[in-house]
Amino acid sequence: MTKELWLNLPVADVAKARAFFKAIGFDTPDTPGNTANSGVVIVGTKKVAVMLFENQAFKNVTQNGLVDTATASEIMISFDVNSREAVGEVAQNVTAAGGHVFAPPAEIQGWMYGCAFTDLDGHRWNALYMEPKN
Repeated sequence: MTKELWLNLPVADVAKARAFFKAIGFDTPDTPGNTANSGVVIVGTKKVAVMLFENQAFKNVTQNGLVDTATASEIMISFDVNSREAVGEVAQNVTAAGGHVFAPPAEIQGWMYGCAFTDLDGHRWNALYMEPKN
């Protein structure tokens, strides 16, 4: 039986990546997994772990090459926030921390509000607020 899910992402600089995610509001706990080649970021109330691996370490583990995030996407990671205002705060924090908001906060499909951004390594994320149904 599966207990937990976590994501693994390649990054150029683990310390800079962790600082970026801390700046946008994610938890960056001190754990034994934090080394020069890896680090953990915790996302949300369900505490989803995102393991950040230095590029070469990631290639060694996956036994595969890396996606050029300037020209292709390997994944888009979505997370929800608790208000429209929080979406705007995420967008502001991303920009201040050196990320790029490629889809500014806006209504999506008539029932969501969100923004999409890239982190320091070009991985694509989106913050969503889902309107409660009456």
